[in-house]
Amino acid sequence: MKSFQELKRLGKKDLSGSNCPSVRLAVLGDCATQHLAMALRGCAADALIDFKVYDADYNQIDAQVINANSELYAFQPQFILIQMCVEKLYETFCESSLSLRAQFAQDVVKHIESTWSLIAQHCNARVLQYDFVEMDDAVFGSYGAKVESSFSYQLRLLNVLLMQAAARNKNAYVLSLSSVQNRMGRGTFFDPKFYYSAKLPLSFEALPYAAKLVLDMIQALRGQFKKCAVLDLDNTLWGGVIGDDGMAGIQIGELGAGHAYTDLQLWLRELKNRGVVLAVCSKNNEDTAKEPFINHPEMVLRLEDISMFVANWDDKASNIRYIQQTLNLGMDSLVFIDDNPFERNMVRSLIPEITVPELPDDPAQYLSYLQSLNLFETGSYSEEDRQRTQQYQAEIGRSTLQKQFESIDDYLIDLNMVAEACPFDTFHYPRIAQLTQRSNQFNLRTVRYTEDDVRRIAGDERYATLYFTLRDRFGDHGLISVLILEKQNDALFVDTWLMSCRVLKRGMEEFIVNRMIQTAKALGYRTVIGEYLQTPKNAMVSDIYEKLGFKRVSDTRFEADVESFHWNKTFIKEENEYDAQ
Repeated sequence: MKSFQELKRLGKKDLSGSNCPSVRLAVLGDCATQHLAMALRGCAADALIDFKVYDADYNQIDAQVINANSELYAFQPQFILIQMCVEKLYETFCESSLSLRAQFAQDVVKHIESTWSLIAQHCNARVLQYDFVEMDDAVFGSYGAKVESSFSYQLRLLNVLLMQAAARNKNAYVLSLSSVQNRMGRGTFFDPKFYYSAKLPLSFEALPYAAKLVLDMIQALRGQFKKCAVLDLDNTLWGGVIGDDGMAGIQIGELGAGHAYTDLQLWLRELKNRGVVLAVCSKNNEDTAKEPFINHPEMVLRLEDISMFVANWDDKASNIRYIQQTLNLGMDSLVFIDDNPFERNMVRSLIPEITVPELPDDPAQYLSYLQSLNLFETGSYSEEDRQRTQQYQAEIGRSTLQKQFESIDDYLIDLNMVAEACPFDTFHYPRIAQLTQRSNQFNLRTVRYTEDDVRRIAGDERYATLYFTLRDRFGDHGLISVLILEKQNDALFVDTWLMSCRVLKRGMEEFIVNRMIQTAKALGYRTVIGEYLQTPKNAMVSDIYEKLGFKRVSDTRFEADVESFHWNKTFIKEENEYDAQ
C-alpha cells in the first residue's frame, strides 16, 4: 500500500488527455474530507483511473443533498461518498435526551436513509457510505452490552441497522471502514491531535486504506473485479509436497501448521459459494495432485469445488493461459495464489495483467494477508452465483464433447439446446442488474444499470425488455443475456445487448438477433438500430451486428430492415411462444 504522501503526488497528475477511464466522484462529510479526497485521486491514478472529485465543504451533507440546485448535483456525480465520523456521532449522542437514547441508532439510520432517498430523487449516482468504527467511551465499560441506552450498544446496533438499510436501498453500498480500524488498531487509525486541530477523523496511515475501500467498490460496480482464484497446491493449500510426502505426510487439519491451511481452504470454499471460480494450477502428476481432494479426510476443498484442474509439468504461465482461455475469462479477472516466489515472479513477468499477491513467508499469515487485500470485492450477489462452479464444470464437458464431432453443426444439434425469452420480471431484477454491471466483453454499449434502474425500465412503456436463459443436455446456464429495446419514433433502438461469454458460438447470438427482429415486427417497427460503443474490453463484438444481418450506416451505428431481414441459422429451440410486450 502506498503512503498518503505518495498518493498525494500521484493525485496531482493530469490524466484528462490519457486513455484512462474517468469517474465522477463527490465526497460529502460531517468532518474534514480534503485529505481523503487527495488520497482518493491518488489511489485511482495509481490504478490508471481518472477520478474527477468534487469535495464539498466541511459538514455540508444536508445542505448539498436537500438543495436541488447545489454544487453536488451540478457536478453530476456517478458516485457519492458519505463519511459520517463516529466522533461527531458521539457528540450528537451526548447532546440527546436520556429518554431517547435507546432509539438513537434507529433515528440516525432513518436520517441516513432519507439522505439516500433525496439523492435518488435528484440524480442517478450510487451512494457509498462508510460505516461507523468502534469507539469505546468507557462510560459503562463492558457492561454497556447490557444497557440499551449506552453509546457502545447503540453504536454496534447502528452498523447492523445501516447494513439492513443498504439491503433495502439497492443504490446504496456500505463500506466497512471499521474493518480497516480493526486491522490497524484504533491508535494507528485515529490521531486525536489531527481530529481536534483540523477535524480529521482518519490518520495519514489510515487514509490510503480508506481510499482503497472506495476504489475497490467503484471498480466492482463498473464491472472490473476478480472472478477466479488460480491455486497452487503444495505448501499453498496444504503443507508439504504430496508427491514426496504422500497423503499421510502433508499438513492439513486441526493439528499444528495444518490448521492454517485448513482455514485458508475454508475461506476459498466460501468464495466459491459466493460465485468466485476456483481453478488449480500445479506442477504435479494429475492423479497424485487429485488424491487429497478425493481421499484425505481433513481436506475442506473437494474436486466438485474446483471448476478446472490442471496438474502437469509445463510452466505455470502457459497453464494459466490455458485455464483463462478455457474458462473464457479476462486475464485481469484472475488471481494467482502460489507460495513459491520464483513461480510468482515468472507469472508476473509473462502475464502482467494477472494479479499475483506476494504471500508472506509464514503460512500462518496467508489467510489474514489475502483477506486484507480485499481482492474479491463485489457490488452484487445473486443466487445464480452459487451455481457458477457447476456451470464451468459443465462447460468443460461441452468442450470435451465438441472434439468428438467432425462438424460444428452436428455438435450443436447434439447439445439439445433450449432457450427462453421473457420480459423482465421482479424475480430476475437482481440478476439482470448484476449482468449489466459485470459484463464487459460481449456488451455492445456497456451501460451499467442498478436494480432500481432495471425496475424503472421494466415499468416504462418506452422500452421493450427481454432476458434470455439457455440450457442443454449438460445443464442449465441460467440467465445469460439481457436485451433492452427503446421505442423511438421510427425505429426500435438497442439500448442494451449483453451476453455471457460462456455461451458464445452456439447460436445464441443468432437466436437473440432473430428475437430482436420479431419484437420489432410485433411492435410495428420497420427498422432496428444497433450501436457499438468501443471500450477497452468489448472489441470482440465490434462487428457482431454486421455478421448477423445488420447494415453499417456509420462508424458506430447499424440498421436492420425488418421486412427484408434474413433469419440467422440457429439450432436452439424455444421454450415458450413469443408474447410481444
